[in-house]
Amino acid sequence: MSKEKIAMVGTPCGIMAASKIQHYTDSPIYFKIGLFCMENFSYLYFTKLLKELDLTMDDIEKFRIEKGYAFFNLKNGDQVKISLSKAKTVVRKNCNICVELTSETSDISVGSIGSENGWSTVIVRTDKGEKIIKDAIKHKYIKAKELTPSQLKLLERIASNKKKANHENIEEREAKARPVLYQRDKTDENIMEEISESNFDDLRANVINVGACVLCGACEYVCPEELILIKNTKPRKKRKECPPDCHNCFAVCPRTFAPVNLRNDLNKSIGDYKKILTVKSLKHNKGQDGVVVTTILDYLITKGIVNQALIVDKKEDLSWKPYAKLTKDIDEIVKASGTKYSVCPVFKPLKQLKEDVI
Repeated sequence: MSKEKIAMVGTPCGIMAASKIQHYTDSPIYFKIGLFCMENFSYLYFTKLLKELDLTMDDIEKFRIEKGYAFFNLKNGDQVKISLSKAKTVVRKNCNICVELTSETSDISVGSIGSENGWSTVIVRTDKGEKIIKDAIKHKYIKAKELTPSQLKLLERIASNKKKANHENIEEREAKARPVLYQRDKTDENIMEEISESNFDDLRANVINVGACVLCGACEYVCPEELILIKNTKPRKKRKECPPDCHNCFAVCPRTFAPVNLRNDLNKSIGDYKKILTVKSLKHNKGQDGVVVTTILDYLITKGIVNQALIVDKKEDLSWKPYAKLTKDIDEIVKASGTKYSVCPVFKPLKQLKEDVI
């Protein structure tokens, strides 16, 4: 049993990886806060897009997507907007096969869709999530009210549209012999058989080389021999054979076969849940929408429920370049708040805990 208790914040693919790590290993991840996510952008190609606009990452103070446009608030006070269709030209290709908007395997999911300005929509999915939200309200960290039927309908419609469109992309890929393993309907017994015969070579062939890798870093984290490397590249392996009895990387990848209890139900637009609320922080005002993620992390750490938070911040020397870190410093968590719109190997900091896996 892991001695550490980590609260993690992640997008749907990262949360799926965390859920598989929990499923197959003795994981330090105790509480999962999933974010609503339509897609992420390639940092490299996003930089090139900005160059076409005579802008650099250093020029941008804030970036948001709203009502069919991408808005860039610049440090000089100006605002630049481009069509969302133009922005989508630099979306990471693996995002086109993601069928979940709302991080369905999290303890709670948080996003702006459905809530009014200054509030966040929170989908409570587990008993643990329900208790945390209830106690955070009791201790006056947050306030909450029910989502209205019209707000819920909007959320379900947007989530359903993403599922439908990207499931069509999956079918198109499969028809061209480009595998999308995580949506295949297999029994848990069959999945374990597949895992027992697979290693990094199979992960590379079925996920990495077909453009399905999400760069979460789960494979790097669980490799007991530290053979897998992610350094501003897709995962690669050192020139050494995998141990014959090791299948860890293939098991925990969010784009390989998903166990039945984690598999996305295409008939449920936002997955299974216990309740849905619209929530606002009573502790913090710096952040996005209702500042709920920051506030819940504050509550979890202050009350000693978790030891640290696994979050994504922006590099000081490379504007908007995301990187993951572990921290128990509330000021650092506040500083890191807000959407990054790009990806990084989120599990990399867990290696420093030196926990045994699988």
